Amino acid sequence: MENVIISKKCKNCQNDFDITNLDVAFYKKIDVPLPTFCPDCRQQRRLAQVNELNLFKRKCPMTGKDIVSNYPPDNIHTVYEQHYWWSDEVNNLKYGRDFDFSRPFFDQYKELSDVVPRRPLFADYPRDINSTYTNYAGKNKDCYMLFDSDEDHDCMYSYGMNGSRSSMDCYRIQNLELCYETVDSKDCYNCHFTHNSQSCSDSYFLNNCIGCRHCIYCSNLNQKEYYIFNEPATKEQYENIVKSFGSYSFLMDKIDKFRNFRLKFPNKFLKGFQNENCTGNFLVNCKDAINCFDSMNLWTAKYCTQVFIRGKDCMDAHECGESELIYECNSSGYGAYNMKFCVHCMNQISDLEYCDFCFSSSHLFGCMGLKRNKFCILNKQYTEEEFGKMREKIIEHMKKTGEWGEYFPISLSSFAYNLSGAQEWYTLTKEETLAKGYKWRDPDKKEYKKSNYQIPDGIKDTSEEIVKETLACIDCGRNYKITEREYGFYAKHTMPIPRKCFHCRHENRLKSRPGRKLYNRVCKNCSEPILTAYSPDRPEIIYCEKCYLSTLN
Repeated sequence: MENVIISKKCKNCQNDFDITNLDVAFYKKIDVPLPTFCPDCRQQRRLAQVNELNLFKRKCPMTGKDIVSNYPPDNIHTVYEQHYWWSDEVNNLKYGRDFDFSRPFFDQYKELSDVVPRRPLFADYPRDINSTYTNYAGKNKDCYMLFDSDEDHDCMYSYGMNGSRSSMDCYRIQNLELCYETVDSKDCYNCHFTHNSQSCSDSYFLNNCIGCRHCIYCSNLNQKEYYIFNEPATKEQYENIVKSFGSYSFLMDKIDKFRNFRLKFPNKFLKGFQNENCTGNFLVNCKDAINCFDSMNLWTAKYCTQVFIRGKDCMDAHECGESELIYECNSSGYGAYNMKFCVHCMNQISDLEYCDFCFSSSHLFGCMGLKRNKFCILNKQYTEEEFGKMREKIIEHMKKTGEWGEYFPISLSSFAYNLSGAQEWYTLTKEETLAKGYKWRDPDKKEYKKSNYQIPDGIKDTSEEIVKETLACIDCGRNYKITEREYGFYAKHTMPIPRKCFHCRHENRLKSRPGRKLYNRVCKNCSEPILTAYSPDRPEIIYCEKCYLSTLN
């Protein structure tokens, strides 16, 4: 039984937050002090350390080659091309330094972090094939502009895509093929504009559907074929509508109409499958996962987001997979154990604290960019005995400075706040950002040139010559181009050319789903109390699980 035993005021936002008996047990287990930031501010601080979606071109200073990186060319950090960074030529132990007990730890860590060379992208370089423009992703083949995605083939412009083929413009999906604009769905084939559905095929505009085929504009259906607006239809009716989707004006009209149509149907208070004793949203095969979101195979966890593959005994983790005993970590995993306050650490790692970009290593403290190392502090090599004594001494020093138990401050982030993941979930204006002492990067003016090209309404009237044109987003004005592969996808699936850039399309998909905050509400049908991510001001009808299942046709 979880009971609140301590209430604290967040040191950052001044809001009150609770700590339970199970929280305290976890903190004692991993030997860290109670948090001083509330869960939201802790997540904001973690997300500010990563830049997933913004890519730039720059040169490797060692090889002279052009590279793609999430570090802008005006960033202070040295960035090497992937092949060179992974080679034996790069040994970052040479940047090692003694710890100065007269100074704060974070000041010394920043000095180390500023000089150690970085990888251009956080991707699985040894196992990626022809997937240069992917970030926070791995094991992908022939993919372009994929983020937080793994084991995909021939996919583009998506986030949170796993095990999928020949699909694009998707968000948080698994095992899809030939799909477009699909969100929070799995095991679907040739589905477009589909939300929260599974095992569906050859369908358009679905929501909360299971096992449906040849359906259009349908919501909350189960095992149906040839349905339109939840009513039986003929094959001819279905095919006639499909032919019309090649028109941009027709498609936009139907997107708005379907958005209103699906509001007539209830949504389950928690989206997911095969969960036990969980709170949050979009969870699959999780147990005892509290206040967790967008995760799968997560056991005994709290305040975790986007945990992939498997996670156990985790708290305050983002995008950490195949991991156990993790606290305040970000973008780490693939065999991770006993990790605290780390980011970008992967591949059989253990007993790391305050580390960034460390791989296949163990027993590191305050290290940056190490590969296959152990018993290092600030990138300096120690013996096992020396490491243990020095680590304890540094922790005592950090307790006195108030640093021990705190994650990297946002002011130490390698990225401007508006380029980081924090801007998506905790949006700040430029003035607010600078007032807090965070970094801000103004957009490149050269990326916002006016386009004189008029995109034809229908894909059949659009020739392949469009790949030579520079287009301008109708929302933000940012320039974007259509690649040959992208044009081929639209032509094959009879879909019109998008009028928005990738970033605005991604933002629209993100806004279509509820956020990552829980609200106490009651089931619209039976008034049973529920804890849901659907805020009271959202228009959706929310049911408890029992009432929701009773409505499925």
